[in-house]
Amino acid sequence: MKVYKGNILTVNANDDVFQFLVEDRGRIVFVGDTLPGEFLNAPMEDLGEKALIPAFCDTHQHFASFSIFNAGLNVMEADSNEQIIKMAKDFYLRSKSKTLVAFGASPYSVRERRLLSREELDSVCPDKPFFMVKYDGHACVVNSVLLEKVKDACSKLRGYHPDTGEMNQEAFFAVSDYITNSVAIPELVKSMQKAVDFEAGRGIGMVHTVSGVGFPGDLDISLEKWFAKSVKSGFQIRVFPQSMDISAATKRKLPRIGGCFRCALDGCFGSQDAALYEPYANDPSNRGVLYYTDEQVIEFCKTANRAGLQIEMHAIGDRAFDQACKGIKAALDDFPREDHRHGIIHACLTTEWGRHVCMDYHIQLPMQVAFDNWAQEPAEYIEEILGKERAASLNPARTFTDLGCVVSFSSDGPCTAPDPIVWIDKAVNYSNPELRMTVREALRMSTYNGYWTTFDEKERGSLEAGKIADMAVLSADPYETPASELKHLKVEQTILGGKPYAKQKGGFVPTVLKGVFGSGNF
Repeated sequence: MKVYKGNILTVNANDDVFQFLVEDRGRIVFVGDTLPGEFLNAPMEDLGEKALIPAFCDTHQHFASFSIFNAGLNVMEADSNEQIIKMAKDFYLRSKSKTLVAFGASPYSVRERRLLSREELDSVCPDKPFFMVKYDGHACVVNSVLLEKVKDACSKLRGYHPDTGEMNQEAFFAVSDYITNSVAIPELVKSMQKAVDFEAGRGIGMVHTVSGVGFPGDLDISLEKWFAKSVKSGFQIRVFPQSMDISAATKRKLPRIGGCFRCALDGCFGSQDAALYEPYANDPSNRGVLYYTDEQVIEFCKTANRAGLQIEMHAIGDRAFDQACKGIKAALDDFPREDHRHGIIHACLTTEWGRHVCMDYHIQLPMQVAFDNWAQEPAEYIEEILGKERAASLNPARTFTDLGCVVSFSSDGPCTAPDPIVWIDKAVNYSNPELRMTVREALRMSTYNGYWTTFDEKERGSLEAGKIADMAVLSADPYETPASELKHLKVEQTILGGKPYAKQKGGFVPTVLKGVFGSGNF
């Protein structure tokens, strides 16, 4: 048993702030302003100026990809291709991996205003496959060794550019499939354990991962389910199979389906293939790409909804957003469900019609405010491709909230690093003042709403008696912190199941065996 005294931010229905919280055997047994006599002799931690909050939840993440890239080379901070080449050379010399993976390249944040070329990657790494992934996770550049290995699978696909080595759209997905298959499973499990440590260090207690990127038989979906069941220290993972075939979920007894890749309805702004009604401002001939017809999306949604699955789909552009709304609306008109919690991921550029469908049909939105003024996709670039009016309306979490929709925050990791302090800061200080959130709203979207999204709110997401003691200690009270200082908040401790988080341990075999034969949520 332990008593916490100080700023207890419950994020309950009333957003109560109390002075005391008591944890006993992993559960919260009391929260309030007057400590009952039965707890007076229990060990007490005085928080002082710090704050105790519910553990954060990241509601949209490519966990396996984040794990791989987190263990590889991150070039997001580079300000020139010259610097990226130097970083890549150092990585090549020290890495023992058979395939080199780098992440975060952006033509909009480097002086040269372009991606590296295939020839430049060849100069760095002439004898191993080199996979340089663009920051948005929707394109890459490959060297000649990797090009030779994937050309048969990619040469007839949209987005295949062997001259520059750049792969996007379907060609990128095919290369990603190849790379995923080339990673040794024990190495991947080790990287996943390190990724959990990374996220728990930022106060995150649960991630929703979209899984299924090319392993034969969707082995990676099974692997993530097994890993979710085996993970230690109370960390929680909820798996969404990225598939338009509902058997990917039903045969694994997963209650949900969706994500990006095979469930992406369009591309992204970084590759200028997000599906738009009006052309891109810098290219009147381009309205982006829809990967599926309306009929295909509607059929998928109807089938999944009738099977009792929770659905989520990727939609960046307004045309894709409306397509997602049409699909979910048609499914619920066909087979109404009271508490489906279907969602549209990203919902960056929306329409009034679609927003009202979300309101009327109770569609939830896992959004990424971290994209605002993102170094890899700066405001001037977004204005260049969309124009000022559309650029100012992106990521309308405020608008959805005002309509009564449930919005949750997420990283889209590895596109942005999982860091809830960034989400809170960006939401409160959003570049368009009309779309700003309050600190209390931003904290709710980073905690309770995330757990609600996967039906976990009865056990987690707020600090209330009876719930599991999944909590984080912040360096200061965000409710009392000036908006300009929110970005300086620190997560000082993560407590899951009442215990301080301990790093993941265990080899590949015991981890998989526990996942295959053990019990637990996933």
